[in-house]
Amino acid sequence: MSSRRNFIQQTALGLTGAIVLPAKGNAAINNLSNQLATASEIQVGIAGYSFAKFNLEQSLLMMKRIGVNQLSLKDFHLPQNSTQEQIDRVMNACKNAGINVYALGVIYMKSKEAVDTAFSYAQKTGVNMIVGVPNYDLITYAEEQVKKYGIKLAIHNHGPEDALYPAPKDVYDRIKNLDAGMGMCIDIGHSMRAGSIPEKAIRDFKSRLFDLHIKDVSVAAKEGKAIEIGRGVINFPEVVESLRKINFKGVCSIEFEKDMTDPLPGMAESVGYFKGVLAAEE
Repeated sequence: MSSRRNFIQQTALGLTGAIVLPAKGNAAINNLSNQLATASEIQVGIAGYSFAKFNLEQSLLMMKRIGVNQLSLKDFHLPQNSTQEQIDRVMNACKNAGINVYALGVIYMKSKEAVDTAFSYAQKTGVNMIVGVPNYDLITYAEEQVKKYGIKLAIHNHGPEDALYPAPKDVYDRIKNLDAGMGMCIDIGHSMRAGSIPEKAIRDFKSRLFDLHIKDVSVAAKEGKAIEIGRGVINFPEVVESLRKINFKGVCSIEFEKDMTDPLPGMAESVGYFKGVLAAEE
């Protein structure tokens, strides 16, 4: 156990250290990330909200520096009312940077028009999954759009403050009997704050689990704050073990919400820790 913990810590520190050495940081971090990638089939991504204070070019550069190439794109980088030309420009910028946009969101859906806009937007981008939050009275309508467009909807839980979907079970109970394209994005930090143990939620709701937002929190309570992965209360070896047990094939997108005006050091540490757990648990 001690050697495994040391390996994980050294991995996190290695990734963090690489970003502060511009001359060789990119090569070092890419080499380390490539080594870790071969140790696990579970993909690591970044949830776009992590870059709320940065433009797209800056965000893509940060992703390259920490060796992550899967992105859930937030609409402040590509507004939903964008023209096809604007959409193509952003999607090509991601592609040219070696970044795959695998999902869009989180997108809030408070009207039928908002649902229509979200699915049309996804179709224009060519992305086949929306991470969204539809009001209860729009779930059936959203299901119709899932069937119409062939685009999956992963409903996101937002913790104790959320009147709609505080915990994963609040999502699952409303979609468990709907079309197979209706699923969940479990935010494990908000799950923990809502009293739902993430590793158990992953196992319990595996049939509808499309996506994960990965973060750590300081305490398992409403007042819990975002913190670097590995420094908080979530048991990441257990989370990874559950993902392996259910043979999860989606993306684990790290959502870093601490120090959002200077996220790169903490984001690198979080990516390093999580990849270290993936490698240690193989």
